[in-house]
This record gives sequence, C-alpha cells and structure tokens, in this order.
Amino acid sequence: MPASREIINIQAGQAGNQVGETFWHMLLAEHGLDKDGFYHGSDPLQLQRVGTYFDEIESSGATKYVPRSVQVDLEAGVCNKIKGGSLGKLFRPDTYLHAEVGAGNNWAKGYYTEGAELVDSILDIIRKQTESCDALQGFQILQSLGGGTGAGLGSLLLSKLREEFPDRMVSTYSIFPSPKVSETVVEPYNALLSIHQLVENADLTITIDNEALYDICTRTMKIANPEFEHLNHLVAKVMCGVSTSLRFPGQLNGDLRKLGMNLVPFPRLHFLMPSYAPIFDGAASSFNRIGVAELTKELFDRKNLFVACDPRFGRYLTAATIFRGPISSREAEYAVRDLQQKNTQHFVEWIPDNVSVSLVQVPPVGQPQAAVALSNSTSIQEVFKRTLESFSAMYKRRAFLHWYTGEGMDVMEFTEAESNIQDMIAEYQQYQEASIDEEEGDYYEEQTYEEAAPDEGAGAYEEGTSEGGAGEDEFQ
Repeated sequence: MPASREIINIQAGQAGNQVGETFWHMLLAEHGLDKDGFYHGSDPLQLQRVGTYFDEIESSGATKYVPRSVQVDLEAGVCNKIKGGSLGKLFRPDTYLHAEVGAGNNWAKGYYTEGAELVDSILDIIRKQTESCDALQGFQILQSLGGGTGAGLGSLLLSKLREEFPDRMVSTYSIFPSPKVSETVVEPYNALLSIHQLVENADLTITIDNEALYDICTRTMKIANPEFEHLNHLVAKVMCGVSTSLRFPGQLNGDLRKLGMNLVPFPRLHFLMPSYAPIFDGAASSFNRIGVAELTKELFDRKNLFVACDPRFGRYLTAATIFRGPISSREAEYAVRDLQQKNTQHFVEWIPDNVSVSLVQVPPVGQPQAAVALSNSTSIQEVFKRTLESFSAMYKRRAFLHWYTGEGMDVMEFTEAESNIQDMIAEYQQYQEASIDEEEGDYYEEQTYEEAAPDEGAGAYEEGTSEGGAGEDEFQ
C-alpha cells in the first residue's frame, strides 16, 4: 500500500466541531468505513490512501481506522454531543479537550486567557498524533471567525503550530461572519483580529462565507429556512472535494504543498474562494445530467461560490479545479481552457496556465460526478472591505472595547489589525490593476523605475499602484 502523507485535523469551537462532525461522516462513507471505524467497503481504492486522515489500529482481530483529529472547545456542550452521538466511538477519548467557562464570543478570552490555559494540553495531543505519522504534510484547522473559541483559540493554535512545525503546511477552513446572518454584535472585532493572524501564520485559508451558504441553500437548493446542518453539509462537501486528490490515487496526485505552490503567488494573498458543482435542489436531482463543460462553467459561476462576492469585479490570479468521477483528462483540460479563453478579461495574463486541473476517478457518495474549485481572485477584497467597514464603525467609537481590554488586550492590537487588513486590500487592488492597465508601457516603466532606484523607487511604485483611484471606483 503506498504511503499516505498524513494530515492532522483540528476542530475548534462550536462551528468547527459541528462542521467537523459532518466532514467525518462524509469521509467514512467515501472510504467505506462504518461509524466505529471498521471497513465494510468493496472498492480497493477506498483503502489505498486512507492513512491520510486515519490511523490503523488492530482491535480484536480486525483493523480499526481512527481519525487523526483533535476536538477542542472552551465549553463542554459540543464535545459531549459528539461523544454521545453516532460517532462517539470513532475518536480516541483523549483527543477531546474542553474547558468549562466558554469564551463568551470574546476573541481575547480565546487568545489570551481561557484559551491560553488550554493550549499546552492541546499541543501535547497534537504532538502525540504527529509521532504516529511517517510523513506529516500538515494541519487543517476548522474554525468560525465570528465567535470566541474558533477565532481566538483558533488563532492562538495557528501561531503555536507555526512556531513548532515551521516546515509543515497549515491550512484553515475559516467561516467568515456576515452582517445578514449575524449571531453576535462583536463579530466584526473577532473576525478582523483573526484575519490579522491568518495573514501572518496560515499557508492556505479556504474562505467560507455564511451569507453565500445561505444564498445557495435558499436559491439553488430551494430550502426555505436553512438550518446549520444544511450549511455544514455544504462546507463538508467542499472539504471532501479539496482533499480528494490527497485521499485517492488520481492522475495528478496533489498534496497540500502542491496546492499551495500553484495557488499562492504572494505569501500574504493566500485566501482562497471555494466553489462546488453540481448543486441542485434534491427534488430535481434525477432530472439533471451534467457534462464536464457545464460542471466547469458552474465552478466559476457566482451562484456556486461559497464567498459572497462577485468574481466579475476582480480577476483570477490562480485557480485549481478538482474533478471527481469517470471524466477523461482531455475533456477536463479542454473545458477549462475553453472557459479561460472565453473569459480572458477575468484572468490575469501575467501568470500563464494559472488554472490547474486534477482528476480523481472516485465520485462522491450518491453522485455520478462532481467538481470543486479553489480560486485566488482579487474580488475577495469585497469580503475584507465588508468586515473592515463594520469593524471601523464600532472601533472609532470604542464600542465594546472594555470586554477585550479587560482580558489584558492592548488597544494597539486593534489598530494594527485594521491597518494590516487595509494594506492587504490595497495589495489585492494593486495586482488587479497591474494587468487591467491596457498601456502596459506605464506598468513596465514604473517597474524599471523601481529597479533603477530601489530606495525611493519601491515606495513610489507602491504608492502609485495602490492609489489608482479609477480601479477602486469601478470595483465598487
């Protein structure tokens, strides 16, 4: 059996654990495992690289597959629910860790006080998990950025993993809050402080937006009142799709590092927008036969995007498409190239071949074929602008700050986070305009100016591009 390069899953906070539970349900089904981790499948491909997410353990004469996962929360509720639920016997008992107090939707509690007390015990569990790995490729963290635990403790774990495992990939599935689907009033604070940490410490951040998930459920799937389980199901589908090429043999076997290598042209701009196809209302599923060209088209359609922004107002720097099912590589390559040629204005021309294609013959359970895309598009700045606006409205009046400073946090951290996000939005805008400018001479002239006088030139060049007002107005 070929060695799998392992991933350790860390789910933090209520949303992280609920999405995680749905993800493990889906993973078990795809690998032919039952809810206790025993194999009942019939396809040898299912076990070929099952070691990516599971440890093999001999249990009373049979092989039991145990998830390589850590479940963390600052209150007991969700962990107890998983323990008492249908997956209760799947996880190792010592991989659950929770405090009793809760983070009360306060980022500072998750990062500085309650979370900090728990973080060493969490790292011990993670170390124990890494010891059983032959070739650990990295970590994936599931978190929501609106609350206290997923955001605060999630950010703290991120920086600790970066310190302790500097040469391993850290990817996050981060659920961004949305003003339309708001749970608490301080979400913009928690989200902005988390994004500040993600920019510095994560290698890949797969951005998922509550607002977009609700839209998909109501418009496309025709669910009148979506519950969290509907949203979690969508997120889990994307997670299974992204990890397909790591879990099954395919024509282009990827790993986290390869994904990052192809998708992140600049280290700070590693926020990826996932999309999934096909998505349709359950009643209509038997009427839909969808070809590769339609799948590809849907992947780049705003309706199938898990982030509430419009890619037509930005440009794709890079994208990765992962097709699942009996699809020929020629068909997939043609469909992607065709889409790119028809929409050249939406892809930057200074990164050639910027859409990668990978194929895995194993389809998702219950579907003949499906596809997932991860796009690095400059239009994601809409999400950051939205968060920044809600943040600034409260922060300039210093509303609710005492809850954070009371936990020992410095007000300067808020200012730092704010300016870091402003810088990032300017960077996205700069790369968007770098190629929009028809008169390429101007762009190259500025570049040569930068090379000629590196001291002052660099500043002048950056100012020149980020202040390009025309692009900014057009974008809004």
